[in-house]
Amino acid sequence: QVQLLESGGGLMQAGGSLRLSCVASGRTFSSHAMGWFRQAPGTKREYVAGINWNGAYTHVADSVKGRFFISRDNAKNTVYLQMNSLKPEDTAIYICASASGPQLGEYEYDYWGQGTQVTVSS
Repeated sequence: QVQLLESGGGLMQAGGSLRLSCVASGRTFSSHAMGWFRQAPGTKREYVAGINWNGAYTHVADSVKGRFFISRDNAKNTVYLQMNSLKPEDTAIYICASASGPQLGEYEYDYWGQGTQVTVSS
């Protein structure tokens, strides 16, 4: 069974940085695109960033472009989200997801983690 375990969340002042990690197990990590989503209280889940199977192609949402960066280490079965210049509106639960195939944008996300809380104070 596929499991995704996020870590790295916490409380940060505006302008600070955090790096989230997501360790995957249960299937061949390097065969699947990965993504990060977030959900704030009372809102719908929002796409943040995605990365293809080998890290050669990444995409980030306009709301975080230039501040957030996604990367992966296939040797460690881990995907990362580097978050810089954090804003209070970035406060949310950040959720890792694994796609059903290797290419970004071509396969649906079929497994999801439980999420890690990120809180940014002003």
